[in-house]
Amino acid sequence: MKSSAAVKRKKLTKENWTGLAFITPAAVLLFIFLFIPFLMTLGYSFTNYNILKPQAMEFIGLKNFIKLTQDTVFMKSIINTFVFVLLVVPIQVGLALGLALLINKKLKGISVFRMAFFAPTVLSLVVVSILWTYIYNPNNGLLNSLLGSVGIGPFKFLNDPKTAMLCIVILSAWQGCGFQMMIFLSGLQDIPAYLYEAAAVDGATPFQQFRNITIPGLRNITVFISLSIVVSAFQLIVQPMMMTGGGPQNSTMTIVYEIYQTGFKYSQMGYASAMAFVFTLLVLIITLIQNKITSKSNED
Repeated sequence: MKSSAAVKRKKLTKENWTGLAFITPAAVLLFIFLFIPFLMTLGYSFTNYNILKPQAMEFIGLKNFIKLTQDTVFMKSIINTFVFVLLVVPIQVGLALGLALLINKKLKGISVFRMAFFAPTVLSLVVVSILWTYIYNPNNGLLNSLLGSVGIGPFKFLNDPKTAMLCIVILSAWQGCGFQMMIFLSGLQDIPAYLYEAAAVDGATPFQQFRNITIPGLRNITVFISLSIVVSAFQLIVQPMMMTGGGPQNSTMTIVYEIYQTGFKYSQMGYASAMAFVFTLLVLIITLIQNKITSKSNED
């Protein structure tokens, strides 16, 4: 008879092979669509690769990276991207939480409001961007018409460098908060009702209940939602592409949009690869910082 250790070792080996079989397709796809493009980008960043003249590609060393330090548009795009992230994350999280608290009430017909608030999430960003471009129109846009009815305006929302990015932030927060709202809603419904009942018996006000029960109960969900918004915010490209073209005065130019224009509009793929590599390093650093902050908050 086989010993129990041999049987256990055979079972463990079988489980290992089963697990390996499940992760192999994902690992292959990750290698093909992530690691290989990353290595190609790194290689191209040291060349003068032009997609219209691939045969003329030459190794130029660090010239692309040196050029980046003198590229005012790229530096402006980095600042714009960070400004967008810093603005959209708290606004979108606040909107999502507020809507979740609103639709968590057991009221007749509340499902209609849930569907209405979630609807923008499933719409194409291109369609939403075009729609909001008309809303922000300085001549006959809906927003200026409403403000004009009370004697305010008109304002050149997307044509003013001071307000263009804020307009995109508002659009992005409105479009994306519906998805986070549903996640917050599931978290609210997981908080035991007896905690609120006990707090009410002890004389806690609704604000005290929110601060001492709701916020701690949604802590992990809030961290997850914030991280997901940060990741998507750094990929901002559709809204400025469709609404402002990166203007006015490059006030809405983002890193990803600048990389796209440099590589595909101006055909400077080597230079765009250097931009992409720097952008990857920035995102990696921010991700590591976020993970450290998150792990420290979980330990507390």
